[in-house]
Amino acid sequence: MAYVERIRDMIGQPLLEEIVRQRVGAGWHLVSVEWRRELPDSEMPTDGAFPEDIPYGLRISEDCKGLELDPNEQQALLQMMEMLVQDFPFSNIASHLNEMGFRTRDGRRWSPVAIFNMIPRLIDVGPRLFSTEEWEKRREKFARMI
Repeated sequence: MAYVERIRDMIGQPLLEEIVRQRVGAGWHLVSVEWRRELPDSEMPTDGAFPEDIPYGLRISEDCKGLELDPNEQQALLQMMEMLVQDFPFSNIASHLNEMGFRTRDGRRWSPVAIFNMIPRLIDVGPRLFSTEEWEKRREKFARMI
């Protein structure tokens, strides 16, 4: 399998044709362009717009006026929480989620690092997970195992 190297150039000026020529001459291939602009006052986000990422386990509602639970992501959170409570290593949790067909929000396979990065979200969502009827059933199952 061929190895691929990627770099990201931060460009503080207009993209010059000479820079592109140099990179292509060195064997690089342009694979992406990201555009950014400052919004004029007339296009500023309105109240209620989401200035940050939507938390894992939630999605924008059908009416686009709020957030609602994402059932698939909620299941992944439940699986993570259940396995963390049972003291499974992050690597086992990631493998289990991948085997069950769960993917990260950007479509990638779960990794131990991705599970670790979910800990703050699990802390946020934990009280709601612990109060659900499903969690009560899981808690009883854990109690029988001890």
